[in-house]
Amino acid sequence: MDHRTLRRLGSSGLAVSTAGLGCNNFGRANTVTADLAGTRAVVDAAIDAGINLFDVADIYGAEPGLSERLLGQALGKRRDEIVLATKFGMDMKGANGPDDLARGSRRYVRIAVEASLRRLGTDHIDLYQLHQPDPLTPIEETLAALDELVLAGKVCYIGHSNLSGWQLTEAHWVARTSGRTPFLSAQNEYSLLNRDLEREVLPAAAHVGIGILPFFPLANGLLTGKYTRHDAPDGSRLKVNKPQLLESAPWDVLEGLQAFADERGITMLDVAFGWLLARPGVSSVIAGATTPEQIRGNVAAATGWQPTAADLDEIDRIAPARR
Repeated sequence: MDHRTLRRLGSSGLAVSTAGLGCNNFGRANTVTADLAGTRAVVDAAIDAGINLFDVADIYGAEPGLSERLLGQALGKRRDEIVLATKFGMDMKGANGPDDLARGSRRYVRIAVEASLRRLGTDHIDLYQLHQPDPLTPIEETLAALDELVLAGKVCYIGHSNLSGWQLTEAHWVARTSGRTPFLSAQNEYSLLNRDLEREVLPAAAHVGIGILPFFPLANGLLTGKYTRHDAPDGSRLKVNKPQLLESAPWDVLEGLQAFADERGITMLDVAFGWLLARPGVSSVIAGATTPEQIRGNVAAATGWQPTAADLDEIDRIAPARR
């Protein structure tokens, strides 16, 4: 197995590509992937480029469930070529019926997984993830419900997203002591501009053998290299939809990282991916894309530059973690 293209997810035998595809743009209004044709172009480009991890969620899309439906239709007969990951546990705005705000309950988990299977057009989900903590349901109940899905063959592996270090550790202990299927992955925000994960989640995940799947690895596009202190491309997402992020961006850090990349003849994208993939426990970097060109750029960045120890020290100086 080439570590530049495939890695094991946590302590499991599941192999995932170092570049994962975040599917939250599928079915999003005013994007080229708002419809099936645009979605299919990105899906085919991703598979052809070597991406096998496709990460979606039941809430994604202009309406809840739309991203899953488009992804399922776009995959078609290529379904078994990929690792299909989806999430449950956020507000579906009634699309899954009443949830009583307990979206980790056994009752709701059963409803949510059947709905996702229908929308995705598949008989199983490779990685089924709790999207956020459910404060109303004991983790024992959620794990029991997910274990039942694994035993029934509807889910192969389970993971979670947005859990803290103590919640991750508690869930592992509960699974281990009750003989349930344990969580295999942790999906949390992690990038050169947000290293908060390193304080608790990263060491906790390493201790129990959970793989890290960073989301927002490019910090809303700030780490792509296409934005500067004084310029943003016309029509770009940040300029149109999130100008406040441009105004508040840490430009000293970004300019330092750009200079670091220029000195080595690489891109800011190479730095963002290469640094994350050098962090302990990171299995795959999940990044969104709306065009085949973005797909190819992400894959090149995830399989190309590998930082040396000296490079990592220099990056720590430029973009240090918050204490």
